[in-house]
Amino acid sequence: MAFTGVSKKKIVFRNGDLIKYNLQPSQFLSGFLMELLERDDSVQSVVYTFPHLTIQEFVAALGQFLTPDPGDIGKLLSEAHSEEDGRFEIFLRFVAGLSSPQAAWPLEKFLGQFLHQTTCRVIDWVKEKVEGQIGNTESESGKRKLLNTFHYLFESQNKTLAQKTVGSVETLTFSQMRLTPIDCAVLSHTIGLCATIKELNLSNCCIQCEGLQRLRSTLHKCQELRLGNNDLGDSGVKLLSAALRNPDCKIQKLELYENNLTDLCIKDLASALTTNQSLIILILDYNELGDEGVKLLSTALRNPNCKIQKLDLWGVGLTDSCIEDLVSALSTNQSLKVMYLGSNFFTDQSVPALCHLLKTCRTLEEMWLRQNSFSPNEKEQLESLQDFRPGLSVFV
Repeated sequence: MAFTGVSKKKIVFRNGDLIKYNLQPSQFLSGFLMELLERDDSVQSVVYTFPHLTIQEFVAALGQFLTPDPGDIGKLLSEAHSEEDGRFEIFLRFVAGLSSPQAAWPLEKFLGQFLHQTTCRVIDWVKEKVEGQIGNTESESGKRKLLNTFHYLFESQNKTLAQKTVGSVETLTFSQMRLTPIDCAVLSHTIGLCATIKELNLSNCCIQCEGLQRLRSTLHKCQELRLGNNDLGDSGVKLLSAALRNPDCKIQKLELYENNLTDLCIKDLASALTTNQSLIILILDYNELGDEGVKLLSTALRNPNCKIQKLDLWGVGLTDSCIEDLVSALSTNQSLKVMYLGSNFFTDQSVPALCHLLKTCRTLEEMWLRQNSFSPNEKEQLESLQDFRPGLSVFV
């Protein structure tokens, strides 16, 4: 009865429903069903409902393991999984969870042995779904289905199954999809089972600092970490700084554009950059770092342990006031190759320092300075430095 209700989005049951399933209301009112009075055209009738939809979904899942002849359970689960409106999602997570011996054992003491055939088929079905969905993340529907299968793995508590299915996964892409803190916890569990993640793309997922908190234990395993436009705030960067300090950190590229960052988080980030040995690309564009933030960042760039090769500070609110600190730091830097300083508030006053930088930073290959307030003559002077050193490109 509970499963039929989930299938038909039905939460209210009548006496006829109970009779159909050979149920007596008195047996269940104490814990599973609530009795309600329904008034219709001045006539009162008794109806029944589960205390919460989640309890109905749990009972629907539990019934699959207690039915002597469940039929083709794999087909039933596949049909439920194919529904796009999400009505079966919690039901399917409960089914996956009940295949776990740890979850089943306390219930079997009261309800009797779960059908072994059903448990095995559920495990096989989860395996099939994960293997079939990995790599199919081009559409939002594909991303959502893959995330759902990760939820099934998480609920199953089956480490052997999880490692067989996701252990070799190298790329996880969920960009443009809103993720809840629970989704982030499930992703963290999945990443923890993978050998190495070459790319984790969570840009535009609205995870905020709370979601990042759930992910922080495994972030250091990702080589490319794309977290742009997630409203992480300064507290989020403090969590990321801890990942960068991890001795086993593999992060090579970190995207943090449009995250409402300010200069208040840069001290932690700069400190992490002086000890981190893996990060070579840092994207910070369109945050409110300001001059103070870049002055703090300059301390890291000046440190010989800093390995940054590409630094994006496009549109972060810089003015002429920070240019001396930045140039001083980069003049001794031995790693930086590409720098973006476009869409800031630099004027002709910064040009002499920038010219000095372009002449002295021997590793620099590209400098982007577009959308600043330079006069035509000063633009020409900056561009002319491309002839001064072969291999240098200046975009003004």
